[in-house]
Amino acid sequence: MKILFAGGGTAGHINPALAVAGTVCEREPDASVLYVGAKGGMEERLVPKAGYEFKSVTISGFQRKLSWANVKKNVKTAVHLFTSTAEAKKIIQEFQPDVCVGTGGYVSGPVIREAMKLGVPALIHEQNAFPGVTNKALSKKAAYTMLAVADAQKYLPPEARCVLTGNPVRPAVLRASREEARKKLGLDSRPLILSFGGSLGARRVNEAAADLLAWSIRQGRFQHIHAFGQWGRWFPGLLREKGVDLAAHPEIDVREYIDNMPECLAAADLVICRAGAITLSELQAQGRASILIPSPNVAENHQYHNAMALVNRGAARILEEKDLSGGALCAMVEELFADPATIPALSENAKKMAILDANDRIYRLIRDVLASRGK
Repeated sequence: MKILFAGGGTAGHINPALAVAGTVCEREPDASVLYVGAKGGMEERLVPKAGYEFKSVTISGFQRKLSWANVKKNVKTAVHLFTSTAEAKKIIQEFQPDVCVGTGGYVSGPVIREAMKLGVPALIHEQNAFPGVTNKALSKKAAYTMLAVADAQKYLPPEARCVLTGNPVRPAVLRASREEARKKLGLDSRPLILSFGGSLGARRVNEAAADLLAWSIRQGRFQHIHAFGQWGRWFPGLLREKGVDLAAHPEIDVREYIDNMPECLAAADLVICRAGAITLSELQAQGRASILIPSPNVAENHQYHNAMALVNRGAARILEEKDLSGGALCAMVEELFADPATIPALSENAKKMAILDANDRIYRLIRDVLASRGK
């Protein structure tokens, strides 16, 4: 099998492609994989590191806010739309894939569109509850449109051939045991709150978390792990201003980045985080109660829709950034732990939403497409 993946811009588009590529190579060791991404995108670093051949096209996204600087960027983007199509066509003709898989992001548009024009069957994967513009357009002619959340189908064209597959989840998350994780982290019997705003950090989340940590210390009822992110290195100073002495409170673990997320998720009782698609799939896989704070700075406000998919099923609570404050966050945490049945109910409902065999489902669809073409 020769399979081409296209997608990028964020880890949410890249990691699903890498997970599926891993499954394909595991099942078919002689498979040939090529990943096409944006020149200068994070995929340019992550894909070769994962061991796959990588080729790039020059492309950028349109800026939606009106300004003279953005007008100039959009002119350049329009030019890139033409040049990237030619670049994609050349790559496809040289590689001669049997099938293509697009995982979203603006780079997947010209690559998957050109593949379909050249007669190569394509599948696309939508990680979010609200589909992106690129996937909406591609879904009309894709062999399959694979959905992480069933809610996404109502936003897609009627001709889209939709199949619910879920989001690929890291094996380490699936394997992590609550009992072993809590023992390894040195936790006692008190509930553990885990909070983070992403690898870069989110100012509003960090500011509210600082108030929550100060409140938590006064309460003495919780253990807490918080990651402030690359852009939040001011966070420990803010805690000191609020009278928090971390050295005197070993139950509070504050760090820049969580590099053992599978363990932390498994050990947590409540998770406070953004509503990125892959993060939510991992919460569901572990069956974790959560307070979701959707980022308002994403295309089509898709994190809000992601969060509401859980909220509407009794699997999470939402606290929108416009309503976010330290006081509001403390009040929500207090309310969730006030009734001993609430956290377990949220956890159970999250677990019910989990799709744990997403990689296998996607692999079977790829094989189905190839079989229909006698391959």
